Amino acid sequence: MKKLILILFISCTQNTSFIEVVNKEAYLELIKQNHQIIDVRTPNEFENGHIENAVNIDFKAADFIENISALNKNKTLLIYCRSGNRSGKAAKIMDSLGFTKIYDLEGGFMNW
Repeated sequence: MKKLILILFISCTQNTSFIEVVNKEAYLELIKQNHQIIDVRTPNEFENGHIENAVNIDFKAADFIENISALNKNKTLLIYCRSGNRSGKAAKIMDSLGFTKIYDLEGGFMNW
């Protein structure tokens, strides 16, 4: 029983991920810190307007996990989509892949 409790404690404490949905003002402050910005909308949506210096990694693309996994998991990432739905789902996937700090723009690009 003691071993089981120890295993559960270790597995619970090893997850050091951080996901936070932030408003536009907080997002702007994070951008000033030169964190990487990821736009998870489609390429067509991205071409019609995006946040300056954002990189487009399409959440709906078959290779999304492969492309997002290529990023540094220990760096702070700023993500957004159109309304916050896809970026919320993307953040959960990124969390499961071991990313440690993810900030999601509240209301997405529509709020920008």
